Amino acid sequence: MSKPESDAAVVPAPTPTPEPGPVAAPEPAFAAEPVAAPAPAAEPAPEPAAKPEPAPEPAPWTAPAPAAPPVAPTPADAPVPAVGPVPPSAADPWAAPADVPPPVPGPPVPGPAAPQPTGWAAVTPAAQSGFQPGFPYPAAPTRTNGFAIASLVTALFCLWPLALVFAVVALVQIPRRNEKGRGLAVSGLVVGVLSLIVSLIAFIGLAAIGFDEERYGDARHGPKGSVSVNDLQVGDCFDQPPLSGDPGSTGVYWVRVVPCTAPHHAEVAGTVVLPTGRDDQYPSGAEMGRNAEKLCGPVRDDYAFDSWLVPEGVDGYYYYPSVRGWMTGDRRVTCTFQDERQAHSGSVRTDRTKLTQAQRTYLDAVLGYNKALYAEPEQEVAEAPADYHQWVKAMAAACRKEVAELSATGIDWPEGARSKLIELGAVTLDAANAWDAAARAADPAELEREVGKAHAFSVKSGRLAVDIRRALGLSTGERAADIRV
Repeated sequence: MSKPESDAAVVPAPTPTPEPGPVAAPEPAFAAEPVAAPAPAAEPAPEPAAKPEPAPEPAPWTAPAPAAPPVAPTPADAPVPAVGPVPPSAADPWAAPADVPPPVPGPPVPGPAAPQPTGWAAVTPAAQSGFQPGFPYPAAPTRTNGFAIASLVTALFCLWPLALVFAVVALVQIPRRNEKGRGLAVSGLVVGVLSLIVSLIAFIGLAAIGFDEERYGDARHGPKGSVSVNDLQVGDCFDQPPLSGDPGSTGVYWVRVVPCTAPHHAEVAGTVVLPTGRDDQYPSGAEMGRNAEKLCGPVRDDYAFDSWLVPEGVDGYYYYPSVRGWMTGDRRVTCTFQDERQAHSGSVRTDRTKLTQAQRTYLDAVLGYNKALYAEPEQEVAEAPADYHQWVKAMAAACRKEVAELSATGIDWPEGARSKLIELGAVTLDAANAWDAAARAADPAELEREVGKAHAFSVKSGRLAVDIRRALGLSTGERAADIRV
């Protein structure tokens, strides 16, 4: 058996001086097991092998006891305290329970069931690095959502219904699946909404102008033997055109051309081209009407040179391009004579080659006066005094021009027409002076009175015109009942 160790150092006894006689051995400082002296003569008997004790069962883990306070080293000459029971009052609060033997000083022997140190002091700095339990970081997305890509592609091709659906699906799936493509989905959503707004504006605009297939169906599929209005030529006679679309529509797209010797409702006098504005937008109805009438007036006057040969009920009409035609570049206006209620036979066209010099001179002179007379403003004098001031000046100039043309020398006037022409010239000069007085009017009320006085001279001119036309061999009817070829 090994010698037990103690906290106190073992001091060897001094070697005694050999004396004769037996000497008693000194008592040791503390109780120890006796040590047998070696027998020089005989060999020691072999000790039986110690039976290994079974390993203790590992005990379940329990909280470790508090560490014992440090023990100060005991001097070598300090008295060894007697071994015995320790009173409870003097017991160390950090010591192990009484039934547990005190720990043996020395390096700790690791055992299979030795508890590991715990607590904040036992945790190494490396144990705090890395991810903390219960708070894992999400993994980085590795793929792009397919619906996000599809939303942007369909939006660029103006397929806004699909773009909006794909964008919404993508925005729902991306956070759930941890995918990329949120920017693509948002872009597809924005472009899709813009395409939707543009489509709605275009639809409302086309609906407002009547741009539908039903309205333009007649223009592409007219009845057999019909022609498009745009294909009419100068001198063509045609029937009353049917109206296309709803009953309130005034659009005409096709007509049926017939010989002018057969009964017909309209006749083409010519075509003109509308001026193009700066923005090239489709004009309003009022603007279109003013421009068309202004351009068609001279065309009809030149076609029907002798306006007194135009039958009663036949008035000037025009056909201007539709919105669809305007968008395709059509700017033509077709000027016609037309009677919507009654059909007429023959042509209203004046053949200049069949007129005499006197007839042509008279008709040219009165034509200028008639053009100025038909240019009277549509508003009342009080509503547009400035326009009336310009018009009355033009009337005064037209009257003097007519007198100058009828007084020209070298014209072989018939004997019965010469005196009437002189009388007509005097009346026309008086009318010119009246128009001058109207131009000098200071206020709208005075201007209106002077315009009325000037119009009174037109009645006298009309009575003299019947006698002059009779003397020249022209028609004396204000409107011919019918024209026969």
